[in-house]
Amino acid sequence: MEAAIFHGPNQDLTIEGVDIDKPGPREVLVKTAASGVCHSDLHFVDGLYPMAAPAILGHEAAGVVEEVGELVTQFAPGDHVIACLSAFCGSCEYCLTGHPSLCRSPEIRRAPGQPPKLKKSGTDEEIAQFANISSFAEQMLMHENAIVKIRDDMPLAQAALIGCGVMTGVGAALNTAKVEPGTSTVVFGVGGVGLAAIQGCRIAGAGQIIAVDTVESKLGLAKELGATHTVDASQGDAVEKIKEITGGGAHYTFEAIGNKDVAEQAFDALRAGGTATIIGMIPVGQKVELNGASFLQEKKIQGCTMGSNRFRVDMPRYVDFYLNGVLKLDEMITVRGELKDVNEAFRAMKAGEVARTVLMFE
Repeated sequence: MEAAIFHGPNQDLTIEGVDIDKPGPREVLVKTAASGVCHSDLHFVDGLYPMAAPAILGHEAAGVVEEVGELVTQFAPGDHVIACLSAFCGSCEYCLTGHPSLCRSPEIRRAPGQPPKLKKSGTDEEIAQFANISSFAEQMLMHENAIVKIRDDMPLAQAALIGCGVMTGVGAALNTAKVEPGTSTVVFGVGGVGLAAIQGCRIAGAGQIIAVDTVESKLGLAKELGATHTVDASQGDAVEKIKEITGGGAHYTFEAIGNKDVAEQAFDALRAGGTATIIGMIPVGQKVELNGASFLQEKKIQGCTMGSNRFRVDMPRYVDFYLNGVLKLDEMITVRGELKDVNEAFRAMKAGEVARTVLMFE
């Protein structure tokens, strides 16, 4: 098969031949139909997070099952599925207490000494799998607990978005923050994840949904997807504008960029008793500084990974949301490209030109 290979930070990905192994007993081979190009991938390309090389990046994907391992009973060839990087074991403390998105069990990966899943074509050189998925490739070999079956009538390009950005953003509002109806909310950064968070706030029934960004076109799309107000952060003090709109601060804020300064703004924009949820991947080693006295007002700040999901339940629901007109996904796909366009997709993302590029494989 062909795949886009990551050779190290600050280098273009290269399209090369890759050999992919047969499924193990609890593994599933999936033909990739669509893969979103997510900002999380860019963090590794830019060297902000470490990643062994060579590797195949990509993790926001949907496809069709081609082959299953001998112990797999819940999937069969022809099933349409969404991949999820928060694969779960089902037996650890996190899984058993209702937090499968925090599972880090080695049971979902091949043990040392077993054959690698991915190798450079015609060689024994192993290629690292990213996030148990590696979707910048024509096929994906995953543990059965890294995928969920969906309805056949769901378009796979839109389904791919649910695999990460939509699950993360909508889930941050519904699962992590548990936004209450009628409350005021703010989303800092309206790329793919931020736009999904705006929709999560809308679905939750928030009274005010304020989108904050520095790119005017992105703020316009945020209004289409549910924002009631917009703030151009390049024009003055965004926090003060938020306090004016909300009458003193928001009940809930969301940081969807991965920037320490913006995370601090998200906390500062809260009213007493409010909660800031940090969705973005703040670079390794950076620290967030907060005004200690603010904690006397019962302000809270919390992290979020993949929307605190229970993806086997949440993703099929989000599919229904889309097909019932509640969740808007068509508008989030700015560009449809091919695997060879992956580097251009990263460039466009960094330039703020797209909400999402989706690479299509059929």
